[in-house]
Amino acid sequence: MNEIDLRRFDLNLLVVFEVLMIERNVTRAADRLGRTQSAVSHSLSRLRRQWGDPLLIKAGARMQPTAFALDLIEEARPMLRGIERVLSPRHVFDPASSRRVFRFVAPDFTLTLFANLLARLRSDAPGVSIEWTGPREPTPLDVADGQVDIAIVPAQLRLPVGVSTEPIGDLKWRCFGRQGHPAFSRWGRRSWSQWPHLAVRVGDSLASPVNLAAAAARLERRIAGWVPHFSAIAPILAGSDLLTTLPSIAMAATLGAYRLDSQEVPFPIGPLPHVMIWSTARSAHAEIIWLRDRLRRIAKNQFAGLAA
Repeated sequence: MNEIDLRRFDLNLLVVFEVLMIERNVTRAADRLGRTQSAVSHSLSRLRRQWGDPLLIKAGARMQPTAFALDLIEEARPMLRGIERVLSPRHVFDPASSRRVFRFVAPDFTLTLFANLLARLRSDAPGVSIEWTGPREPTPLDVADGQVDIAIVPAQLRLPVGVSTEPIGDLKWRCFGRQGHPAFSRWGRRSWSQWPHLAVRVGDSLASPVNLAAAAARLERRIAGWVPHFSAIAPILAGSDLLTTLPSIAMAATLGAYRLDSQEVPFPIGPLPHVMIWSTARSAHAEIIWLRDRLRRIAKNQFAGLAA
């Protein structure tokens, strides 16, 4: 690697490098930076010459980082956040007059949680808005670099440097079906495995907590159908003899509306801890503290199965 002369090094190249590492695509990085594709390609060429490493290698629609690039981004990201912290203007956050738009990421099983959070924000800060989006692979990096204000993720998720966490509770599991479902009249392990199930396609379905726990109990779940979102489960259960095994929080708002019933899972499934995460660099920002304070109680109550 060539020796770096900081007097001649353009720190803007690190900004470009970080966005490239997030997007893994020159065109998307250019859109995010508000630059032309050729300008981003030129910056990447300068970085490669400066460090004597290809950094990102073309692999289909995405670019794959080299080992050096992965090490470099871990070192560069805290430095960039530090510079942002120094250069950020100091301001006072006034919820009553703020027009701030917060960005919140959480799975769609947190529908009731989001509704309660939105109601609380509307009461405390009528001019504030909150945008809820679903998680994606780069979500922790989006949090670290301030693209997302706060997120709810599984506690076992590997997080990058620059992300702070706070436990909010564990997902607990129950079985659901329509009211009067024949399986519930003689409920047990046999009924659970005999009746077909509906499942949500999330990541590696074979490695889901339900499948792993069922295998440990020497049971097999027969899947009749998969859906992409938790919100699709209730109306399908209401009109069928399918069962599902889900976190209790996922069905909190739909049991009565769709005339569903629930039972204890007839074998042990370990709880799935979740955490609230935000950018460490913005931990002291008044608006982030304010949002965390309002989300904390709502999230913990929802995960505990309590009213908001």
